[in-house]
Amino acid sequence: MKHFNLSLAIVIIVTILALPSYAAEFTGQVVGVVDGDTIDVLHNGKAERVRLYGIDCPEKKQAYGKKAKWFTSDLAFRKTVIVIVRGRDRYGRTIGEVILPNGKSLNRELVRAGYAWWYFKYAPRNFALKILQGVSRDSQIGLWADTEPVAPWEYRRSGKKNSRFKAPGPKS
Repeated sequence: MKHFNLSLAIVIIVTILALPSYAAEFTGQVVGVVDGDTIDVLHNGKAERVRLYGIDCPEKKQAYGKKAKWFTSDLAFRKTVIVIVRGRDRYGRTIGEVILPNGKSLNRELVRAGYAWWYFKYAPRNFALKILQGVSRDSQIGLWADTEPVAPWEYRRSGKKNSRFKAPGPKS
């Protein structure tokens, strides 16, 4: 019985150690900005592609796509950031929240400035992003200045047609 308990304990410990750590984080310099919600961060001597968790910026050819990229570049390029890892996407990119040198979240700053949508499909319980989107929408800043902004996931799904999508979230 003691041998069984010891073996079980070893199996449990090995299993736990083998699980991916979604609470992991790393620090590195931002060495590239692919678009508003995707950056390259130096990690273990090489650039690691990081997709910002819980947000979706307009595509490059969409209205505000270039502005979102410039905003991300202005806040993060060549800066040392902390990446709080949330997992990996189907393309192998790290999904994470990026903390800027001033302690603010790049993810949240993009939504606050109206350059990103709260990606509720992948972060349904992220109420901070939901609230920030509501405030920026009600203030009509960034992409919310457009009378009918198109959500990036709708833009991609529609084959870049002129589709419309009403944003979810609180109305003030």
